[in-house]
Amino acid sequence: MPVEHTHIGGQAVLEGVMMRGKHNWAVAIRRPDGEIHLEEHDLKTAVSRRPVLGRPVIRGVISLYESLVLAMKAFAISAEQAGETEEEKLSAREIGLSMTLGVGLAVLLFIVLPAVLTNFVVGEATERPFVWNIVDGALRVAAFFAYIWAISRVKDIQRVFAYHGAEHKTIHAYENGLPLDAGVIQRYKTMHVRCGTSFLLMVMVIAIVVFSLVPVRALTGMLDTDHRLATLGIAISLRILLLPLIAGLAYEVIKWAGRSPDNPLVRVVLWPGLQLQRMTTREPDESMIEVAVAAMKPVVSREKREEAVSRGEIVPSEETAEDSRELPGMAENESAESLQVSVLGRSDRPGVC
Repeated sequence: MPVEHTHIGGQAVLEGVMMRGKHNWAVAIRRPDGEIHLEEHDLKTAVSRRPVLGRPVIRGVISLYESLVLAMKAFAISAEQAGETEEEKLSAREIGLSMTLGVGLAVLLFIVLPAVLTNFVVGEATERPFVWNIVDGALRVAAFFAYIWAISRVKDIQRVFAYHGAEHKTIHAYENGLPLDAGVIQRYKTMHVRCGTSFLLMVMVIAIVVFSLVPVRALTGMLDTDHRLATLGIAISLRILLLPLIAGLAYEVIKWAGRSPDNPLVRVVLWPGLQLQRMTTREPDESMIEVAVAAMKPVVSREKREEAVSRGEIVPSEETAEDSRELPGMAENESAESLQVSVLGRSDRPGVC
């Protein structure tokens, strides 16, 4: 388990990894010719501009939205760099359409379908609300597990899951204060308490509790309707409207777990999510670890730089650093060029596209 809390996180993308810190984010992609394409971008969050948005629960909603936007940007870069031909590369319009369809499919599969099935099995949500919500929640979790299992059978998704494992292993090594070396990183497990998979499962568990407290019967009475379809529509609408609140609550749980990973209660609460990560991660090869490290280094370097500035230390500007000076926190013989959009590390290892 991690011995030092860090806010650095990331995600797997097509043939690569994105890492995100407080001040910047970087994405590294293994190109078809075996080289690593690296990009670093500044990160300005709504919370940093408006501290009021950093309050509990609210910050979770804001963070979820910003994470989705950042995920689309990272995915767009990976789709452009990982494609071997022009036909394989996705346009911004195609990526946006894919994301929109994905959100629509998620709402249909994890909200609408479980509610419809529950209505068929249990009856209306106003008749036995507690039982209705338990069955609805169980069906939602079952649909989620079935979906993860199904996509994990796809060969291309398995590679994404392997990069997911590389991301987790690299963060583990950093949190333990160890060198970002492939041999060291490979010692760690592919599971991590702050994983988005655990977050999604936590959302579903918290949703069962929140939805059980919603007075659907009272709302249907206020609207003066007892029609079966109208009641089902109200129940589904409430589930969609309450998603931001549930996401905010789940964020607080994951944030608490990240600060206290050795807490026995944390281990109990997050155990299901950690087990689910056995499906959403795979053991990466050394070339995948290399990509994750390439994405991690600019974020770590920026964190070190900002920490030094906050202590009043003088650090070289990026222009000066490019003249071969080393930045705070960077390893020996590591140049400041890793902070720029670049192409790194040609790989001739077997199995690399």
